[in-house]
This record gives sequence, C-alpha cells and structure tokens, in this order.
Amino acid sequence: MTESPFRPREVLLEKQKHFQSIRKHTYLKGPYDKVTSVAIPLALAATSLFMIGRGVYNMSNGVGKKE
Repeated sequence: MTESPFRPREVLLEKQKHFQSIRKHTYLKGPYDKVTSVAIPLALAATSLFMIGRGVYNMSNGVGKKE
C-alpha cells in the first residue's frame, strides 16, 4: 500500500529545472537579509570571543576568586 506524493513528480522536476537554471545568486537580496545573515552572526561571534577572552583573563589573574 503506497501513499501518493503531495505533488506530482513532473511538477517537482519542472520547478527544480527552473531554479537550477537561474545563474544569479538568490541570497542577500534585500537590506534585511544582510542584517539577519551577516550582522547578527558577526555580533554573536564578537560577543562570544570577548566573553571568552575576558574569562581567560580573569581566571589567569585570579579576579573574582574567593579567599
């Protein structure tokens, strides 16, 4: 007992050929795409590197250590 697919195979192949024939890049089109896919990851990476560096500095110098 097999279940029929959601879309016919011919339609999927047609759409696949269409999208594979496009030569332009389809990413980073609008101004908000640049914010969500470039600025936010860069900000997260910079913040995490800063926090890791600060933690290493504090551990190596004994900052915040209870005596």
